[in-house]
Amino acid sequence: MRRAIVASVLAAIVATAAASSWAAPDFAGMNIQPYDPPKPAPAFALPDLDGKLHTLGDFRGKVLMLFFWATW
Repeated sequence: MRRAIVASVLAAIVATAAASSWAAPDFAGMNIQPYDPPKPAPAFALPDLDGKLHTLGDFRGKVLMLFFWATW
């Protein structure tokens, strides 16, 4: 009984692997063009709450989040 369960589980794994490789799209025949590399962000400066100007270069190598929402 145990052998039958193990054999059926292995058969299911092999069938799933075969089906997934068969269903995978053939990207070579799709004539997909590579995308252009990203362009650098334009240089600009924005003031902080104290009026001091900051540029994107000030934050090079750091994560920066800009929010342009609720500017009343």
